[in-house]
Amino acid sequence: MSIPVTAATSADATTRTPGDAVGVAKAGTTTPEDRPDRLGWPVPTRRLAVVLAAASVAVALVAEGFGPGLVVVDGLVALAAVFDWVRAPRPGHVAVRREVSPVLQLGVPTELRWVLSGAGRPARVSIADELAPSLGAEARRATVTLPARGSATVTTTLHPTRRGRYDIGELVVRVEGPLGLVARQAARHRTTTLRVLPPLRAREEAELRVERARILEVGIRSARGRGGGTEFDHLREYTTDDEFRRIDWAATARAGRPIVRQHRAERNQTVVCLLDAGRTMAGLVGDAPRFEHAMDAVLGLTVVATRLGDRCGVVAFADEVRASVAPSRRPDQTQRVSETLCDVEPALVESDYGRAFAHLLARFRRRALFVVATDLVQRGAGADLLGALPLVTRDHMVIVAAVRDPMVTGWARQVPETSEEAHRAAAAAASLDERQKLARALRATGATVVDAPAGRLAAGLADAYLDIKASGRL
Repeated sequence: MSIPVTAATSADATTRTPGDAVGVAKAGTTTPEDRPDRLGWPVPTRRLAVVLAAASVAVALVAEGFGPGLVVVDGLVALAAVFDWVRAPRPGHVAVRREVSPVLQLGVPTELRWVLSGAGRPARVSIADELAPSLGAEARRATVTLPARGSATVTTTLHPTRRGRYDIGELVVRVEGPLGLVARQAARHRTTTLRVLPPLRAREEAELRVERARILEVGIRSARGRGGGTEFDHLREYTTDDEFRRIDWAATARAGRPIVRQHRAERNQTVVCLLDAGRTMAGLVGDAPRFEHAMDAVLGLTVVATRLGDRCGVVAFADEVRASVAPSRRPDQTQRVSETLCDVEPALVESDYGRAFAHLLARFRRRALFVVATDLVQRGAGADLLGALPLVTRDHMVIVAAVRDPMVTGWARQVPETSEEAHRAAAAAASLDERQKLARALRATGATVVDAPAGRLAAGLADAYLDIKASGRL
């Protein structure tokens, strides 16, 4: 694998400022485990093994067998190796730092650079970095020839395959001697924290619904629209497309011509997403856990709500509250939610809906929209959710969002040809029937239920939110 390497002169090295490094430890910082005067462990190189083997073969051919000559030759090679180790620059004299963005996006390639400098004489330097396999680095080892009092830059590309927080600490530096027989090796501690954020697959769907909502606000008709909102915006002159009930008779009498009231969807409302991180959310739907699909839908709703002027927040919970982001309509609210949820994983415990609802009710007295992203399971979690839901439906709007496994739906509709397929189809049909019963029970408590297949949950959740805003129920 070819690794891009660029070398700079000492003048180039002096013009680089610490601010050029992003998310890295500065080259001048040291700890007791990382002293600049550290000698480094002696490490034999492949060249030393080749020289010893060649010398042994030569002695055997000349002396027709191994004898005192071999001891003499090996001793000379050993002395040369000691000399090489003494002359090799110390690893502590080679400054190494990483340059990489501290925030990565899952599935988006990101460049990582190692910048080496500081050797007093030309040296061949090898580095090995402590990069987690999930970061998908094309290479975590590199070897460069470092010019005297100059610098060199090595680049690799990261392809993250799993979200979360990664603390990269140890970086091993190996400096070869001038003869290339022995190298000095020492570990350098350069702590770098990387955060891999979840992908926002629902961004296009969210942007589409934001544009549609804005079209409704300016009065253009839509098949899905139920009105222009209930919050007064301004007065304007009547047109043939306006409804008579929107005429403001007092303004009409003052102006002497028909005037209508223009409304818009309410703003500055509160939307709180409760993301279930319990046992049932760890199950796979397609190639990803159910939790990942629910999180993508929550991020998509955050985009829609904040772009339309509402305050949106997130609470991740299982048996207790795991993470939370206060509701806000800041432009970077989606980024804040992504960074908070990036290292939240579903736990193999039962979800405590009552504790999560109590956490919200203690903080939100005014009417708000609570979105519960969970799974519709009749036994266990479903019973707990039904028991806790009346605590919030009396004073707040509630949407229960769940992702349905398309594979289970396919099994239920499949015409079985074997006994095994018949049993599987029966189990799938029973599972879907339980989901429908639980959905009806949740709707009976006043909640809106969105049960959509994987890949469509974000769109269905955004549509339910827009319908509630357009009808003025919030």
